[in-house]
Amino acid sequence: MKGLKESIQQAPVGVLLVNLGSPAEPTPSAVEAFLEEFLSDPLVVDWPRWLWQPIRRTFILPRRSKTVAHLYAEIWTSGGSPITAYTARQAKMLSGVLGLPWRVQWAMRYGQPSIALGLEDLVRKGCERIVVLPLFPQSSRTTTGTVLLEATSAAARMNPVPQLLPVNAYPAHPAFVMAWVERIQETLARANSPAPHVVFSFHGLPERYIRRGDPYRDHCEATAKAIGQGLHLRPGGWTMAYQSKFGPERWLGPSTVDVVARLARTQPSLVVAAPAFVSDCLETLEELGARLRQTFVANGGQEFLLVPCLNDFPTWIAALAELVLEASPPKAVR
Repeated sequence: MKGLKESIQQAPVGVLLVNLGSPAEPTPSAVEAFLEEFLSDPLVVDWPRWLWQPIRRTFILPRRSKTVAHLYAEIWTSGGSPITAYTARQAKMLSGVLGLPWRVQWAMRYGQPSIALGLEDLVRKGCERIVVLPLFPQSSRTTTGTVLLEATSAAARMNPVPQLLPVNAYPAHPAFVMAWVERIQETLARANSPAPHVVFSFHGLPERYIRRGDPYRDHCEATAKAIGQGLHLRPGGWTMAYQSKFGPERWLGPSTVDVVARLARTQPSLVVAAPAFVSDCLETLEELGARLRQTFVANGGQEFLLVPCLNDFPTWIAALAELVLEASPPKAVR
């Protein structure tokens, strides 16, 4: 990134990193408020409102809030929710790499700080152009789609209205892939086995969304293939799976928990990476790091290694800077 700080001689350009979000605290009331906002988004759950609203408020929220709050409490840190802490750290480090005249802010699609607040902060700092970078490498209407829609809506209510420069998807971007390759190599170096089997676990999605044109599955497959090639994994040395199924619909498969239970019977050593997530969160630390580990051991596995997410990994911060620069070509100086 040499020369970045000296190479841009323009008016301030904003960067808004956007992640999914988190409850404000690991309590049932905070979790319920977060889940209500998340599950009310029609791009996430597109069931008819008359059907979904009573199910959500009568069954889902009252029953899940206490359980999920307990799970959050298990991973909560002194700096708050891991996803919040790491997203803030990514923004701070990216700001240091980009330097002036860039202005970097972070936001959450659900919870705080909101996308609107992030955009308002950047506009107050004089940013007429703002790069909106969803922290979802594989695009889906449920992630990238809802972030960009919310950002566009929020920007339209501002005066002056900033120009948004969206980063749509980067499932096989060389810089993103290299960050994951290096991250996984660190974990492979700690394995007792010379060639542990690698599982790439992606967050699931209803198959119905894919049939309607959502590109998410194709993007996940592109990511897994690119990382596998970057690691020079042998044929049959890695498996792709999907986690976090929710509700009665048929979701993308195979299921991560089923795959790991099966592999435990033949693979004594397993390395699990979750390249749909760039920051560790409930789905990686608890669902994979705790529950999936128990599944592996219960089925005869011996060594289970979870690859940390990209978090504040320097190669990932450099990749973010590259994505930002690609999305924001310099304006002509008159």
